[in-house]
Amino acid sequence: MKWALPAAMIEAGDLPEFARVADECGYDAIALPDSVFYPETVSADYPYSPDGKRMWAPETPMPDPFIAMTAMAAVTQRVRFYTNVLKLPLRDPLLTAKQIATMAVMSENRVAVGVGLSWIPEEFEFTGTEMRTRGVRTDEAVAIIKAVCAGKGPQWVEFHGKHYEFDRLMISPAPDRPVPIYGGGHSEAALRRAARLGDGWISVNTDVAQLTSAIGRLAELRSEFCRADVPFEIDVSPTDVSDIGGYRRLADIGVTRVRVAPWRMYGADPFDSQARLDAIRRFADDVIGVQ
Repeated sequence: MKWALPAAMIEAGDLPEFARVADECGYDAIALPDSVFYPETVSADYPYSPDGKRMWAPETPMPDPFIAMTAMAAVTQRVRFYTNVLKLPLRDPLLTAKQIATMAVMSENRVAVGVGLSWIPEEFEFTGTEMRTRGVRTDEAVAIIKAVCAGKGPQWVEFHGKHYEFDRLMISPAPDRPVPIYGGGHSEAALRRAARLGDGWISVNTDVAQLTSAIGRLAELRSEFCRADVPFEIDVSPTDVSDIGGYRRLADIGVTRVRVAPWRMYGADPFDSQARLDAIRRFADDVIGVQ
């Protein structure tokens, strides 16, 4: 089993030390959230809470994930970084591919990209993008990123889709290994996207029953798309598992990496940076070192 730490709602200045400790303690990766801005008025319910409200204040820190990943990669040697998840349809895919390619090269291939769609109408309105076409545009954007970051270094690429189109061009630098792309989300469309286009799947925070159902459906879809034998990361955040036995049962159903927040598990103050680091070290001793 591999282990990842979520770096959500952490002050930007605390992230380099957070990454150094994760690197030293044997964690596989750090997951970075994406929140472009907090609209004062949101016309849609948050899909992951019972009352449709978000659980954080508008001033909660959400550093840009690409900048944060780059800063953390600069002070570490081994740990990997990925977005959980990047709101890809809000962004220009070529500019995004350029950023990802540069990060991959400068980090020595320690970055991956988890992608999602965004549920906030105001994010699309204020960034001048279209919410109605977000699914199709995300599929096209993933194809563009995979072409640019195919792992063959700089090469000529072109793309002719419904929403994005360009003739032959070259982006340099570009990585010498493919950048993994993970699909996020539990809807049928999200699972199909991950199975068809991605190198893995990222869950939301949920219980084992929901994870088991989603993982089973992913297996069906990967067979349908003739991708059952392709390496595939299954990255989850279980809300009802906190011991070695539970983690081993997750491995039995196909989970390859678990996101854990040790500071919550041990009752530490999540806003106390030292308490957070102590909890990260304690989990490494209690679980990672004895799994």
